[in-house]
Amino acid sequence: MSARSIAGSALFLVATLLSALGQQLGDPVAGERLAAHNCATCHGAHGAAPAFAAIAAMPSTTQTSLAVFLRTSHASMPNLILSAADRNNLIAYILSLRP
Repeated sequence: MSARSIAGSALFLVATLLSALGQQLGDPVAGERLAAHNCATCHGAHGAAPAFAAIAAMPSTTQTSLAVFLRTSHASMPNLILSAADRNNLIAYILSLRP
């Protein structure tokens, strides 16, 4: 196992543990800026993808599920390469939209 994969696994474990404790990583304000710049075309008011508020309201949406989703390729979504910090900020923003 490479050092990068060990570090990724450790970060995933920490995120999972913090999520279980009700804490989040990331800055929702920075995540909102990132979303406005990179995601609004599809996830905005008239986009083809669901709005982030709708994603946040889904019972299956957790910090862990979003982390996994954002690290997985999807045919209907551009293959964005986000740093761990950007990914955590985006996740924090999405989760901040929960009703």
